Amino acid sequence: MDRFIRRIPAVTLRRWLDDGAEIALLDAREEGEFGASHLFWAVPCPFSRREMRAAALLPRRSVRIVCLDDGRGVAEALAVWLLADGYTDVAVLDGGTRAWATAGGALFSGINVPSKAFGEWVEHHYGTESVDPPELKSWLESGRKMVVLDSRTEAEFRRMSIPTGISVPGGELAYRIGDLAPDPETLVVVNCAGRTRSIMGAESLRRAGIPNKVVALRNGTMGWELAGLRCEQGRTERFPPGAPRSAALALQRATAFAEASGVRVATPDQVAGFAADATRSLHLLDVRDPGEFRGAHHPASRNAPGGQLVQATDGWIAVRNARIVLLDDDGVRARMAAAWLRQMGHAEVFVVAGGFASLGDLGPARAAPEIAAPAVPTIEVLRLTERLDAGTPTVIVDVARSLEYRDGHIPGAVWGVRGRLGVLAEAVAEARLVVATSPDGALARFAVAELEALGAKEVVALAGGTDAWHAFGRPLVKDRTTPPDAACVDAYLRPYDRNSGVEAAMREYLSWEIALVEAIARDGTVRFGVAAHG
Repeated sequence: MDRFIRRIPAVTLRRWLDDGAEIALLDAREEGEFGASHLFWAVPCPFSRREMRAAALLPRRSVRIVCLDDGRGVAEALAVWLLADGYTDVAVLDGGTRAWATAGGALFSGINVPSKAFGEWVEHHYGTESVDPPELKSWLESGRKMVVLDSRTEAEFRRMSIPTGISVPGGELAYRIGDLAPDPETLVVVNCAGRTRSIMGAESLRRAGIPNKVVALRNGTMGWELAGLRCEQGRTERFPPGAPRSAALALQRATAFAEASGVRVATPDQVAGFAADATRSLHLLDVRDPGEFRGAHHPASRNAPGGQLVQATDGWIAVRNARIVLLDDDGVRARMAAAWLRQMGHAEVFVVAGGFASLGDLGPARAAPEIAAPAVPTIEVLRLTERLDAGTPTVIVDVARSLEYRDGHIPGAVWGVRGRLGVLAEAVAEARLVVATSPDGALARFAVAELEALGAKEVVALAGGTDAWHAFGRPLVKDRTTPPDAACVDAYLRPYDRNSGVEAAMREYLSWEIALVEAIARDGTVRFGVAAHG
């Protein structure tokens, strides 16, 4: 079937990237392979997770799509699947990344590159102030009046944090700073693990115009540890829940920044019109804290907490030149995130008058589609334990991300990547029962057919996945060494994820981030700032 796939040369792709029309570049390789070398605007859509990633990233089935790889065929496989699933305008970059480089195009390593590069641009453009870890340590020891605000996710904060730090994810900073540091004499220090969220968090507060002095912790927790200082583990200090007392002031500040950045305010009727427009893609994203989103949200929206959205935009937005509508409840967090997306180069970015609660039924909008896992045989945890206890020869295949598998898997389970499960063929064929699992069980259902094709006698998916096993009171095995770093093709390992060479990886990562400003100049398709896109 792949002989019918349209292939385009690098020169055509270059022209498409500059023509102003919607386009999505989907790299079909696994994330670890993608992170080694890819196009600047490419978004990872690993073939092993294609059903979930495509549904989340592509709100319109007629959008122009170009599939990419390094020339080894997985882009064609993704294109075949997309066409079979109803996407109508799909092409493959002939020769992949190698052809792009041969034609003079720039290639980049790492993940979330557009956001990371933008963070470096922001620091250069706005002159974001920063402090070295030893100096911050001396300030803490001296009792200086200050707050240390950690702009990462709450889970990252609990894993390791700067002493005295408080978890305030980046999208919450401008919203809550009036309550967290009401005295203008209080110094505000913003940190993350590396650079981007420190810079963006600090500059968000500066752009909001707060009277306090604000600095970023240079190189974040990595810089702190490289300076010979110790992070703390397991801390739970977090911003107070609910709307802050200073919300009205925060809205004034966010409105000024958003208006200066060219963010537009859409009425509910206009958003309904966007959703009904079959010629344009609509990314409808709710930027509030995940707990608030779970409590109430518009059913067509996806949760993209503001600070994480700006730091990893390609995790939510794949379609260049699409319409983007950001939602919250009172307009502060949506405006702050929207302002940064505008400066990142997204031309049509809107917030909604009245927030998410003002939106009615958006009809066929596909911003948050139901991902229909195939109907396959399943087994409940209790029944699986009974068969294991009875001695049934069983192979449990866990298709979770490698890092999730390391953090906790069913005893005896083997790890595999969809599309590459053939390495387990001998064990699968010999087993009486093969059980596919994943954290919540959804991805496992997609793996059943592949396991059946390996000659398994009986293949089932574990109902509820590994989460259900653990909830049932069954133990999980945690093993950071399995799979080894070199086998984690499905994940781009951060320095903290590695089993060896962590310090060297930290230094390499920080140098890579700093060098992105110069690297994007070679690409020729990157234009940050409102003036270029207003």
